[in-house]
Amino acid sequence: MSSAEPGAQLRRVVVVGAGPAGLMAAEVVARAGHQVTILEQMPSAGRKFLMAGRGGLNLTHSEPLDPFLDRYGPARRQLEPIIRAFPPEALSAWAQGLGQETFVGSSGRVFPRAMKASPLLRAWLARLADLGVEMRLRHRLLDVQEGWMLAVAGPNGTRVEMRADAIVLALGGASWPRLGSDGQWADVLRARGIDVRPLQASNCGVVVAWSAGLIERSAGAPLKRITVSCGGESRRGEIIITSAGLEGGAIYALSPVIRDALERHGAAALSLDLRPDISIEALAQRLAAARKGDSRSNVLRKAAHLSPAAVAVLRESVRNELPADAAALAALIKAVPLRVTALRDLSTAISTAGGVAWTEIDAHLMLRKAPGIFCAGEMLDWEAPTGGYLLQACFATGRAAGLGVVTYLQHGSEPQLPD
Repeated sequence: MSSAEPGAQLRRVVVVGAGPAGLMAAEVVARAGHQVTILEQMPSAGRKFLMAGRGGLNLTHSEPLDPFLDRYGPARRQLEPIIRAFPPEALSAWAQGLGQETFVGSSGRVFPRAMKASPLLRAWLARLADLGVEMRLRHRLLDVQEGWMLAVAGPNGTRVEMRADAIVLALGGASWPRLGSDGQWADVLRARGIDVRPLQASNCGVVVAWSAGLIERSAGAPLKRITVSCGGESRRGEIIITSAGLEGGAIYALSPVIRDALERHGAAALSLDLRPDISIEALAQRLAAARKGDSRSNVLRKAAHLSPAAVAVLRESVRNELPADAAALAALIKAVPLRVTALRDLSTAISTAGGVAWTEIDAHLMLRKAPGIFCAGEMLDWEAPTGGYLLQACFATGRAAGLGVVTYLQHGSEPQLPD
């Protein structure tokens, strides 16, 4: 079922990593008729992919492509041609080809009807097996050597050297290390002179030094329909109070801005608008018109419509010294100041920033210093918010690396990526 041209010379390609990027690269190369072996250090494939789908597999997003591409920030220029060549509608069509029909949710996010990753992954692995792809589990990368040689540790720990005609590295970032993305590959590539930018937490929670009282009363409580701001950027959504600080989509989306502030100043100033749908003036009028004799908590609950958790954070931000003036109180509700002292640990992050520098790879994701070796997925230096953007880029870069391998094997150096 491969599409090898008659008389074409078949080559051996090794893909290291059985996440979405690696599996997609393997599929593209196998369809060209080459022999593909996937090495995966975990006991099964796609473990992080399965975890990402536990709450509903968000494959991609349906928004127009230009704003979609803006979500990749500084990496937009490098990722744009790759994603335009395999845009969200192509990813949906690919999933449907595996029997997984997709739909667009109310938020614009795209999901498979099954809402799970496991049916898609099972169908995908069956397709790869039909294409003749070999999967070797419990194989950890030890070294990348000259002449397309890999050194790996097999299931019993024995060092094995494997030669290939081309190699795809799709080793993930360093978030969720228990699922296989532990970032240890970075030292392997740095030892070969490859510039790997430090791996840092992205789409992660932040640390706020709450009082013991707030943690006891409010840890686990949501703050709904609020706006979070930092460094001149704002995000609307829901966040969760944790014993360590704050989690949630609006916080995750501001990870790059918060991280930059922490690096520059040692702390980040966060501002919460607890009532983004009402102006300060209107809110002040409501507070001023509150019934005399009501406690401050009742005023905040009835006039400002704040939840107990929102009131607790409001009080915490000023050490329980709430302003008596209605206008000042309204202004505080619209801009609750919080001091972030750190991002949560990388092991708790959803994704990773940093990775192989774009200057180290060509337009087809091949390492300039190691022709025939390609990189794909989260191990490249990009980041994006949740909402389908992470998986879209992993699938698209995996496909691009696979196409790069195919044309490299056909033409040698300087492969030309097909449209």
